[in-house]
Amino acid sequence: MLDPEKPFNDLPDLPPAIDIETTAILKKVIAASRALSELKGAFNRLPNPILFVDTINLQEAQASTAIENIITTQDELFRASVAEKKITNQATKEAMYYKDAIWYAIDALKRKPLLTTNLFIDIVQIIKKNSAGIRNAPGTQLKNPATGKIYYTPPEGEKVIRDKLAKLEHFIHEDEGIDPLIKLALIHYQFEAIHPFFDGNGRTGRIIMLLYLIIQGLLDLPVLYFSKYILARKDKYYKCLLGVSENQDWHSWIEYILDMIEKTSHQGKATIEKIDKLMLDMGSEIQQQIPKVYSKDLLEILFRLPYTKRNDLVKAGIGNLKTSGNYLRDLELVGILQSEKVGKEKLYINYKLIAILNSS
Repeated sequence: MLDPEKPFNDLPDLPPAIDIETTAILKKVIAASRALSELKGAFNRLPNPILFVDTINLQEAQASTAIENIITTQDELFRASVAEKKITNQATKEAMYYKDAIWYAIDALKRKPLLTTNLFIDIVQIIKKNSAGIRNAPGTQLKNPATGKIYYTPPEGEKVIRDKLAKLEHFIHEDEGIDPLIKLALIHYQFEAIHPFFDGNGRTGRIIMLLYLIIQGLLDLPVLYFSKYILARKDKYYKCLLGVSENQDWHSWIEYILDMIEKTSHQGKATIEKIDKLMLDMGSEIQQQIPKVYSKDLLEILFRLPYTKRNDLVKAGIGNLKTSGNYLRDLELVGILQSEKVGKEKLYINYKLIAILNSS
């Protein structure tokens, strides 16, 4: 039986020694797989799929840091992504580091499509902006923030932790004949239970989920927004995690993860379709009202992120600073964009895109 105050060095290796492919779980696998496939299809049908990835990743970054009680807003992140003003808000900085870690990991997978301990360390170092490595000192315990009561003590000792991570790596890449979505749930639990770092484990673990779907070919790019789902069901997330550690209740945990995949896939598909329609409608509106301003490149810039500045147009070769400023001003005059001063800069907001993102 788990003693919450003692290091869980006896954490069992994967796969679990119970039947995890029950009828109820397999039904959820079918639903989650279908939803994920539909999301991938909808994304790949877009004229320029990469266009929306930055926006989705910023949403994921905001929600993932919020799970750790590091609170910023989507608007602050969108502004920070385009404004040249130095970011002073620590929560916004941490969310931006999370986005950077996702992109670093995606690039790393292109070079070597493996999920390794070294990659996990790279990810957490980017998230935390330090040289943190595997926990090498005792004393890490997880406590209820309200009561201070210890509810879990992860494995202790760098050699023990590295050994468990090595076995997790083997499980990730070995063909166990387990459905990949069930396997995703097992991997995420095991990483969180090992808790290999002093800080940043949750955020690293959520990035690993996206990476696993990519190396399995179930996604081409990180376009799933898991953290908002977890944030809205945070108590259940931690209850199900602990249920595995205390009672080997794998079924509740796997069902939670499968529900998360299904619902976030449906939501993601709906959001992509709304954004795609808005982009078509806005393109037609610009062509009708100010045809001299319209270009495909300009329209794509307005949808890469909700905030745009003159330099974005200049870098895309649309015009010099004066021409670019005139184009953005004209778009504001006809009601397509709104402007906002941030420091000495004027940013232009695609407010209809913001409305879709806020409702997603």
